Amino acid sequence: MFQDLTVEEWTERRSKKELTTIDVRSPSEFEAATIPGSLNIPLFDDEERAEVGTIYTQTSVQAAKEKGLQIVSAKLPAFIRSFAEVKGPKAVFCWRGGMRSRTTATLLSLMDINVFRIQGGYRAYRQWVVDTLRDMTFKPDALVLNGYTGSGKTLVLQELSRRGAPVLDLEDLAGHRGSVFGHIGLRSRNQKMFDSLLLEELLRLQDEPVVLFEAESARVGKVVLPDFLLQKKAEGRQIWLEMPIEVRIRQILEDYRPWEHQEDCLEAFRRVKSRIHTPVAAEIDLCLREGKYDRAVELLLVYYYDPLYEKTSEQYNPDNRIVVRAESVEQAADEIEKLWRK
Repeated sequence: MFQDLTVEEWTERRSKKELTTIDVRSPSEFEAATIPGSLNIPLFDDEERAEVGTIYTQTSVQAAKEKGLQIVSAKLPAFIRSFAEVKGPKAVFCWRGGMRSRTTATLLSLMDINVFRIQGGYRAYRQWVVDTLRDMTFKPDALVLNGYTGSGKTLVLQELSRRGAPVLDLEDLAGHRGSVFGHIGLRSRNQKMFDSLLLEELLRLQDEPVVLFEAESARVGKVVLPDFLLQKKAEGRQIWLEMPIEVRIRQILEDYRPWEHQEDCLEAFRRVKSRIHTPVAAEIDLCLREGKYDRAVELLLVYYYDPLYEKTSEQYNPDNRIVVRAESVEQAADEIEKLWRK
């Protein structure tokens, strides 16, 4: 018979790399939000789940169970085989630790494949994430990377991470670059998935003396940062990265590849167009339509993003700034690495 684990017990076992976690919910549920690192071996696909759910609400619980049994019976050999191929101890979960995970664990135990079941399922895990973030005291000091749009801040952090620096890449976790154009070419995450990924990173970095991260606003795309992290940002040492505008334009073009996402760029520009002096806005619009992307980026930087960043930066104490001037990501990483290792 299977054994239940509380979320806390599961966390301890997984931290020791003792478990593979398996989500038996439908593919769309898994896609929306899951426990990071989980595999998806669904008991029902999306259509089957909808069918069983409809019978549950419109007919009866018993009828829904009978339909579920009929569906599972037809694909049981393949389902069992999928679990057998996963080596080592396993823990399964569904939405709230109910019928799907219990059925899975029972069926597997009959085939001598022993698994744990996470009590309360994803719902209990989500509550644990919310509670842990709410009560968290993040101990490391912050080294906060500021800089004009296009300065390559994310690339600098990634390079520092490769060198062993303790980096918290908030934009990577959010799947968003933080600006009105920030979703282009990326897959934005929702708050649930962001919180889960963020908590994993915070726990990984908790015992570091200092952590490097970018000076994000309270909202990054669709997600909101926890207050304690914003407080860390405000209290941290502020690095100001300065790059030539030519380098910044080139970096933006490499990141966003507007020739592949022209309509997305135009749609994003419409959201800020009214905030830019009318003749300049008209020229940016024309450049985006005609493929003159370098000129469009230059105008956006000079007339929109740079003034906006300068206004935002006024909130910081100038005496707490460490200015780093560089002409490449590697050069910037070299200089910031010296600050981190102090």
